[in-house]
Amino acid sequence: MPTFTDAELIAFLDESLPAERSVELERSLKNDSSLRQRLQYKIGQQAAGLHTIGSIWQRANATCPSRTELAQFISEDLEHDAAEYVRFHLIQMGCRFCQANCADLLSRSTPCSQNQARHSRFFQTSVGHLHSRSDKEESSDLDGTV
Repeated sequence: MPTFTDAELIAFLDESLPAERSVELERSLKNDSSLRQRLQYKIGQQAAGLHTIGSIWQRANATCPSRTELAQFISEDLEHDAAEYVRFHLIQMGCRFCQANCADLLSRSTPCSQNQARHSRFFQTSVGHLHSRSDKEESSDLDGTV
């Protein structure tokens, strides 16, 4: 049976625990009464206003990069050290808040990409058309026909 830290229990309550780990926790809660008691204790601490510095930081998303930084990370415009931190934050820490922000940023950039692809296809088609037209003009100039 997997073990869970107090920090993971708090993250679960705040819905910031990575999805896979949340599923494991939910499954374990069904069969582990001591885990349920620990979770109830954490719920009671939160209700009473007893918070750790870590939980306050987590709830305030204090370690999360800004949305601007996430957009720069996606477009690969972020400095190396900052990009490494964002990658760590998204993958290793599994921050669901930032993952959702990235998914939103990517979904918003898709129409631009689709427009660029359409523009590119249009340009390629036009170039092909212009190229074949200029070939005809050159051959008609050589034939003496206008």
